[in-house]
Amino acid sequence: MGRIFGFIYGVGVYALFLATFLYAIAFVGNFVVFKTIDSGTSGALLPSVMINLAVLSVFAVQHSLMARPAFKRWWVKCIPNALERSTYILMTCLALILIFLAWQPMTTVIWDVQGTWIGTAAWGLFWLGWGVVLTSTFMIDHLDLFGLKQVYANLKTRVAVSPGFLQVGLYRLVRHPIMTGFLIAFWATPMMTTGHLLFALVTTGYIVIAVLHLEEKDLIAELGEDYQTYKRTVPAFVPGLGRGR
Repeated sequence: MGRIFGFIYGVGVYALFLATFLYAIAFVGNFVVFKTIDSGTSGALLPSVMINLAVLSVFAVQHSLMARPAFKRWWVKCIPNALERSTYILMTCLALILIFLAWQPMTTVIWDVQGTWIGTAAWGLFWLGWGVVLTSTFMIDHLDLFGLKQVYANLKTRVAVSPGFLQVGLYRLVRHPIMTGFLIAFWATPMMTTGHLLFALVTTGYIVIAVLHLEEKDLIAELGEDYQTYKRTVPAFVPGLGRGR
């Protein structure tokens, strides 16, 4: 029963991830859903900035803290190892939902190129970014990344085998194509408001710090010279730019 529950739990978390991922696209892109990054009436500037920074900080702390090896070693003493990844995804989804619900619109327009060829190009880049995010997860191991592989292996009384260090597809061009996709999607907009700019600036800063100063430190500790060589030859986010950084 425990293994069956774990599998149902993992599948349910994955379904929540899919819903959250789709909502995030609409939230950032300002379409379809009832609450987007610019929907609503702007309030006082300072309280809006503080609330938005607070909810982004909750996400940053959760996403980084729970990904650290030391936290994982402690956490699997509290929950089954097979559920660790699914629980991480669940907490990430909840942190994102908090952003969606609590975000305060800041609607002063910085640029607006809607209805022009530049706006059309921005929409193209927006969708390209989200496409890069999703396809990059399949270039490594999508099921492992989102916990399904672990709960399925547990259901079958097996141990899930990690795919290990892979250099395939976009990972031959940049070390972190998922993050490259997010950066494109967050900045490519035909209408940039102060709220969207705050979101893009903070998330960009978080991605750079979390990836280059936290995640890569863990990867070097785990993979050693293999990752050091990879880092020296493949740039972090932009093809051909910033090797070794």
